[in-house]
Amino acid sequence: MMENTTQSSAQKANPVKSFIAGGFGGMCNVIVGHPLDTIKVRLQTMPLPLPGQSARYKGVADCAVQTFRKEGIRGFYRGISAPLMGVTPIYAVDFAVYAAGKRLFQSDDNIALTYPQIFVAGALAGVCSALVTVPSDRIKVLLQTQTVSSGPVLYHGTLDTAIKLYRQGGIKSLFKGTCACILRDSPTGFYFVTYEFLQDLARKKSQTGKISTASTILSGGTAGMVFWTLAVPFDVLKSRLQSAPEGTYKHGIRSVFRNLMANEGPKALFRGIFPILLRAFPSTAAVFFGVELANDFLKA
Repeated sequence: MMENTTQSSAQKANPVKSFIAGGFGGMCNVIVGHPLDTIKVRLQTMPLPLPGQSARYKGVADCAVQTFRKEGIRGFYRGISAPLMGVTPIYAVDFAVYAAGKRLFQSDDNIALTYPQIFVAGALAGVCSALVTVPSDRIKVLLQTQTVSSGPVLYHGTLDTAIKLYRQGGIKSLFKGTCACILRDSPTGFYFVTYEFLQDLARKKSQTGKISTASTILSGGTAGMVFWTLAVPFDVLKSRLQSAPEGTYKHGIRSVFRNLMANEGPKALFRGIFPILLRAFPSTAAVFFGVELANDFLKA
């Protein structure tokens, strides 16, 4: 079994290595988690049924079955090229800024960071990565919500979507949902605190001081579930905003929130939470597994 020498909070962070490792970890995240992400987005954005009609999807299983029947395996990976192309800078920035934030509190390797300091570094990373995430998230959501049965196909892949959005509304259209994305990624501080806390516990229990692959997977997966439990309401609002036709919500996320509360109630803020949490553990575990694997390679 591979053993990872996870960088503890007492080791001075290296933003350059973290940039490379974060990008690789992000790619692992997308490959593992995209099918459930597609289901999540479709559940979050499905229209309210007309009187006497049933909902488009009855739940996670029904959405998965319908997607497979109508679109095959490819249906689960709609829009994956957008996050794959954007995932390297997104996660690279996330982990690089996190490392840079940690360095602000470290004058040498002998200073162990406190959890509040880790939280601040993580929160800063979340805001910066959110700014990079917006365009690829916007494209991904549009492609994921464009089903074969929903009408004529408007977008044909990532590049075509990006070009059409730019023609429709310029850069502003590509960055639609920026505030919503920042709010969605705001709990990133809890994400890193949870991971570091669990890894510190594992390190203390280890006789060699090394962290096993199993510990990295467990810590990373748990961190992902904590993050997404807090982020789900903002993610619902973001998906609604980014998938809506231009001019639907004049005041951005505020209009989405008011509309959702008036028509569907607070329960709708947690629509799609089951596939989100189902996806959160393996996909986030894949991130940290990839990061630690890359760190081991860079140290070799």
